[in-house]
Amino acid sequence: LSIEAAIRHGLRNEEFRVHYQPQIDIDSGQVVGMEALIRWRHQGTMIPPTTFIPVAEQSGLMQTLDEWVLRTAMREMQTLSKRIGIPVRLAVNLSPQQIQHPYFEQKLRGMLHETGFDPKQLEIEITEGMLMVNSHDNLDKLQKIRELGAKISIDDFGTGFCSFSYLLQYQVDRLKIDQSFVRQAETDINAASVVRTIIAMSHGLNIRVVAEGVETDEQLRFLLRKKCDEAQ
Repeated sequence: LSIEAAIRHGLRNEEFRVHYQPQIDIDSGQVVGMEALIRWRHQGTMIPPTTFIPVAEQSGLMQTLDEWVLRTAMREMQTLSKRIGIPVRLAVNLSPQQIQHPYFEQKLRGMLHETGFDPKQLEIEITEGMLMVNSHDNLDKLQKIRELGAKISIDDFGTGFCSFSYLLQYQVDRLKIDQSFVRQAETDINAASVVRTIIAMSHGLNIRVVAEGVETDEQLRFLLRKKCDEAQ
């Protein structure tokens, strides 16, 4: 209850910020996109997302946070794109509650119009688990998002229980390999095999691959050898 009250206070008093993690084209080394990540400084202390996100989901505040992140990130990326003279792809991870909201498409249209952000530069990240719940309804909602021009990616791929049949049923533009596999791939032959298999499967389905949590030169060289498309 105290965290829920603090979240409401934080929203009113602009305590939340959006931080951006760059996504790099591995072949060229160029920054091709950014993932928006919500951060919260409350009373001088950074509160970990693992602390406040579950509370926001349980209390119904997650939709409010999602909308704030979307609107803020679109506005800031629009400003950045104009400043550097090239469009910047924006990836935003949204909760299932947000995607499943009956008026989400209308709200997204309104935010795009309000900020002037190009929907072709927007990428909505969803979890594997979301594909397996109310699949027909979700398929319709994700298709409407794609009709706006936005892309769809599956976040933390390999950690959930997604059947490969869902990759055929849903039109997915990117898979994001979970950072746990990337970290272990240097020393664990099984993790390396998982990464290699995900990349090969994705390319066979004409889906681009982003490896999350790339922090070392060794990890980058491994991904380059396996022909991964992007590193975050």
